[in-house]
Amino acid sequence: MAEADFRTLEEDFRKQNRSCFVLGASGETGTVLLKELIQRNIFSRITLIGRRQISIEEDTDKVVQEVVDFEKLDDHAAVFQGHDVGYCCLGTTRAKVGPEMFARVDHDYVLKSAELARARGCSQFHLESSRGADKNSNFLYLKVKGQVEADIEALGFDRFLIYRPGVLLVDRQESRPMEFVARQFFRAFSPVLPSMSVPIQAVAVAMVSNTLLKSDQKTEILENKVIAAFGKQKAK
Repeated sequence: MAEADFRTLEEDFRKQNRSCFVLGASGETGTVLLKELIQRNIFSRITLIGRRQISIEEDTDKVVQEVVDFEKLDDHAAVFQGHDVGYCCLGTTRAKVGPEMFARVDHDYVLKSAELARARGCSQFHLESSRGADKNSNFLYLKVKGQVEADIEALGFDRFLIYRPGVLLVDRQESRPMEFVARQFFRAFSPVLPSMSVPIQAVAVAMVSNTLLKSDQKTEILENKVIAAFGKQKAK
């Protein structure tokens, strides 16, 4: 779709005075997604739901921050009220927190948030997942990602969009030498390995752009190559 067509869609969507929330705005994808949302200015209100407040570089009065305890999300159910669209970039790693806490964050916290949002009128949910996600996988990471996809789909959102990027091309704030080497490799060979890696900006662009598009499908899965195409389209 041409950039001019997206501008028309943005203008039409903006007139509808809709609001959204973002889970995981302090993470790498969430940070870029927030910038994309602010730049494209399609929502009248953006609520960041997280365990702490974050600093925002952009000058805007449309962003509201809600601090919650993810272990007691029922106590914070009201923060999910009144949003049309939800974006979830919430996640951690097994290496960082261990297998039990990883499953709790990437499945339990995410699913509970989606349940609360759906019960309070949210009609559209966007989930950052992972390439290879499969609830029947023997690998914990892919199994948890696949299971949360299936469980959220069962909630019956009007539109549920799943993004399965490969290796995210981004300069991490944390120091991870082996990841740095891997990312440099995929960055160099990304033109010939389109299904393996993707710039993190492309994920954010795909999430916002798909918010504007209409579809008869209730659940849509966007694999790495499709996500990358959205990023290239925006870059033109």
